[in-house]
Parts: sequence; structure tokens; C-alpha cells
Amino acid sequence: MTKAEIVAEIASKTGIEKVAVQATVEAFMDSIKNSLSSDENVYLRGFGSFIIKKRAEKTGRNISKNTTIIIPAHNIPAFKPAKTFVNNVKSNVAAK
Repeated sequence: MTKAEIVAEIASKTGIEKVAVQATVEAFMDSIKNSLSSDENVYLRGFGSFIIKKRAEKTGRNISKNTTIIIPAHNIPAFKPAKTFVNNVKSNVAAK
């Protein structure tokens, strides 16, 4: 499902214009991006959490040059679904 499809579905279910829904979805995603950029996690009860995972420094290999490189420690965004969300998806997949 794409962002445009999400906007269209929300607009049809709520009766709100697509332009307003589009602005709301964009603002929601910007808020999440800004919070994660500020090293703050976002918790949506019943849905999941957008969290920052810290990756430690590690040694990697450049296969083409056959050399080792150091990959510095860094943070990455991640999504952790809520248990109820996971159970709902599992039960829907198992039913099919």
C-alpha cells in the first residue's frame, strides 16, 4: 500500500478532503522523522514504536579491493510492532 492509497482510503472513510488528509499524513511523518532525528523514540499504543537502534563499531570487508574497513558506530531508525498488532497479523495470515 502506498502513501497515496492510504490518503485515499482515509479520505473515503472519513469524508475529509484528500488534500487535508495528505497534509495530515505528511505532518505525522515529519513529526516522527523529527523526533527520531532528535534521538527521541515515538510510541503509538496498540500500533508500535519507532525507535532508534544503536549500532556498534565493527570491521567490514571491501570485497572488490580485498581490504578491511572500519564501520563507525551509528544510529538507525527501526519499527517495533505492538504485541496486539503482531497477533492480529498472525491470526489473519493463519486464517488465509
